[in-house]
Amino acid sequence: MYQTLSTAIEQNILTITINRPEKMNALNQQVLADLALAVDEIYGDKTIKGAIITGAGDKAFVAGADISEFLTLSSKQGEELAKKGHVIFQRIASCPKPVIAAVNGFALGGGCELAMACHFRLASENAKFGQPEVNLGLIPGYGGTQRLTELIGKGKAMELMMTGDMITAAEALSWGLVNHVLKPEELLPKAKTILLKIQTKAPLAIARVIKCANAALDKDVDGYELELTEFGACFDTKDLEEGAAAFIQKRQPNFKGE
Repeated sequence: MYQTLSTAIEQNILTITINRPEKMNALNQQVLADLALAVDEIYGDKTIKGAIITGAGDKAFVAGADISEFLTLSSKQGEELAKKGHVIFQRIASCPKPVIAAVNGFALGGGCELAMACHFRLASENAKFGQPEVNLGLIPGYGGTQRLTELIGKGKAMELMMTGDMITAAEALSWGLVNHVLKPEELLPKAKTILLKIQTKAPLAIARVIKCANAALDKDVDGYELELTEFGACFDTKDLEEGAAAFIQKRQPNFKGE
């Protein structure tokens, strides 16, 4: 189904592996097209309760874009390419099911942007993050100027983007870019453990948490008003009835996403 990805479903978790290790899993237009289809699969397959995005091998998550594709682009074509990335990454960020980035090496340029589009990030000890586009006469084009600033603050983000420096996994943890740093062999198991825990919660409530948290960073949305609306909407769900009954009866709830 995919030319540049490998996928597997286990315990209702879709693991998407960007599979171009000979190119350090660099993003080219085919990878973006395949990612768009994989994101559609997350949205459309009811058996999928969450997803992990990672890279093949132990050297790179995604070590940037495929620069060879840039050499012949006009400004208009460059803008169109960036727009494709914006649309795909925004669909990841807005997905009503949890999507975790398992960063297993270099996450540079578009790779860092892909990781930041996920709901949160786990990193192996050897991971490195950066937006080195200025070294090529470019700026981040897949949402990086916005998401990096949101995640680590304006000062640190501007320094990283203007110097093109990389930071280690430990620095990314201390700066709030990643949630956990793990040994490489522990990375995917930890991501799956978190997603399995989330699976035990009410799916509609999880989707609303994602929606409202995203609204906190959207200047065009009143996040507090949205929270009021989404909180109220929970009262029309069978999941709330089940959750309240389970709490009173001191048992584990069995949520249906209804």
